[in-house]
Amino acid sequence: MGQKVNPIGFRTGIMLDWKSRWYASKKDFAELLMEDKKIRDYVTKKYKFAGIPKVEIERTRDEVRVLLHAARPGVIIGRKGQQVEQLQDELQNLIGRRVNIKIEEISRPELQAHLVAEDIAEQLSKRASFRRTMKRAMETTMEAGAKGIKIELAGRLGGAEMARREKQISGSIPLSTLRANIDYGFVEAMTAQGHIGVKVWINQGMFEDDTDGADAQEGQTSKKPKRSYKR
Repeated sequence: MGQKVNPIGFRTGIMLDWKSRWYASKKDFAELLMEDKKIRDYVTKKYKFAGIPKVEIERTRDEVRVLLHAARPGVIIGRKGQQVEQLQDELQNLIGRRVNIKIEEISRPELQAHLVAEDIAEQLSKRASFRRTMKRAMETTMEAGAKGIKIELAGRLGGAEMARREKQISGSIPLSTLRANIDYGFVEAMTAQGHIGVKVWINQGMFEDDTDGADAQEGQTSKKPKRSYKR
């Protein structure tokens, strides 16, 4: 029997920080947890093409701080920051609390597993060849500086009658090594024949190898400073 675990959950609390950072009493916990889910679902659905692999949420007594990591922050910001103010108002109406939004740009989207999985799913939805799509995604990620990548597709690949799995690996993917910065993403591709599951694992190197710890967590291999936008 295969013993499988989400690589991000496996490292959370040891090498990675939690995506939601707050404390609540037992009676309030479920309500706040559902609020976090509503925020994440709303943002990722509304800004599907902004490339948002991660939404971090912090809570204080007065407000909810939402940090959006986006490959295309301009889609969210809009002209003169009007879109951010609109999104802030929408989220405040959604959860009934004061919301403060901060947007951080991802300089290397090719190294984010969720964004790579989204790109593959989009290509599959457009009836592209799944083998060619996997190969192209792997080459792009390895050229961007990844130490390894694994892609697994499951479903009616190529419109076949029977569902099956296809897997391709390039480089090294040490899943059991906690020091290894493994990013993981899962997306479903909606095709005419049914859903195809897309799983992506990307090895971004070892955590202590990078000069900056924050860069290691975000999987940034270049020393280019990250731009940050705040309202």
